[in-house]
Amino acid sequence: MKVLIAFFFNTICNFAIGLLVAKFLGPAEYGRFALAFAVAIAVQVACFDWLRFGATRFYSERARSEYPALRATLDTGFLLVTFGIAAAACLLLFSGIRIALSNGLIALALVAAVSNGMFDYNTALVRARFHDRLYTRLIIVKNIFALVFTGGGAYWFGSAKMALVGSIISLSGSIITARASLHDEGSEPRQASFAVVKSILRYSLPIVAANLLYLAIPLANRSIAAIFYGFSESGQFSLAYDIGNKAVLAIGSTLDVVLFQIAIAINEREGAHKASSQIARNMATVFAVVLPACTGIWLILPSLQAVIVPHAYRGPFGRLLTLMMAGFFCSALIQFGVNPIFQIAKRTAPLVGAALFGCIVDAVLLLVLPRGNNASSLAVAQTGAYVASFCMLVCLASFWKPQWPRPRDLALAALGTAAMAAVLLPLRDRDPGMLTLAEQVLGGMAVYGLFVVCCDVANIRSILVTRLRPIVARFAAQ
Repeated sequence: MKVLIAFFFNTICNFAIGLLVAKFLGPAEYGRFALAFAVAIAVQVACFDWLRFGATRFYSERARSEYPALRATLDTGFLLVTFGIAAAACLLLFSGIRIALSNGLIALALVAAVSNGMFDYNTALVRARFHDRLYTRLIIVKNIFALVFTGGGAYWFGSAKMALVGSIISLSGSIITARASLHDEGSEPRQASFAVVKSILRYSLPIVAANLLYLAIPLANRSIAAIFYGFSESGQFSLAYDIGNKAVLAIGSTLDVVLFQIAIAINEREGAHKASSQIARNMATVFAVVLPACTGIWLILPSLQAVIVPHAYRGPFGRLLTLMMAGFFCSALIQFGVNPIFQIAKRTAPLVGAALFGCIVDAVLLLVLPRGNNASSLAVAQTGAYVASFCMLVCLASFWKPQWPRPRDLALAALGTAAMAAVLLPLRDRDPGMLTLAEQVLGGMAVYGLFVVCCDVANIRSILVTRLRPIVARFAAQ
């Protein structure tokens, strides 16, 4: 429960800080910031995510005490990759190659990639140990630093570079303040094992390659927007993508941080068949949460735009986010619904094929769709790419004959979402504002929540009762 609260807190802070940075920088400078940060995330995924996936899948409290070579190998790998990025950065900056971003932004993007990689790797280690208190501490410290340094840098300097510096300080600072708690005894570099590296890479590299291909789609589209329409339109595209992607993937991540670890624990204790059943239940839960969330975001979009989106972004934000929403839905199902089928079986190679298919579809759509005077065609192509990847991944998964969610759960989730939409749709035509937004959010949660309670959609009611019963009993005893 503490992990879920920390994830929720992190999501709210990410939204707030992202909107503040967009407001203080303005569309053009925010376009530079967003493109540089997208480069940082791409570098992080390419270079560091294998460590995060290795920690999530293989590290545990038992492995920490019984197999220190694992942690030693992961730590040594992080250091070597960091040195490699530093060397590559020097070669790039002194080569004379020129791209859309300045050399200063490129350098900061690479430092941000290391900082973000370090934060994600260490939080993955903490989550794998189910160390909720330490995880919550890292999240809180990171977001306090981000509000002060990232938001403050954007406010005081109005500069993409200073906002990136603030982001680097917040990510690195949170890890530095907890370095003693993150250390494992006996995990010195001499304990590192090349055999462990091969085992982790065999599992994680296909996942990393697939995620990198998925990231390449919006990164390429942002770059194309900057080239053809300027950094201002790229900033509009980036804010719509960043807010929508953070909203949907944060919901999926909040579920995944608990559900996937449960599946791994069941796989260790009870075997692959029981773990496959848990993955099927997890898929139903993800679908039953993400579908109404995506639908709800579209239903409240006019008021959401009026209340939280900076004035300079209004209009394009609503148009672009609407075109992207189906893609976000499919992306969440890919990451947190279907991918675990392959991850739990350690057969991750097909993930690359589905992601590559999405990249091809994106490129084809960019060529055939008519190009207007804004980035709408890029948003449509991006959505088509994610939908195509999801369909391809489901087809590939069927060859392994996995256990799928019960049709009853999927149908009930769709029916509950339809009921929510029927209630909220008339409110969409009201004057947008805080009051309308509050009515929509509370009404949507009430309608769908009542449906979940009455029908026990995807066993969510049963799960919540099981989780909350000890808490209620503890309070009652006091």
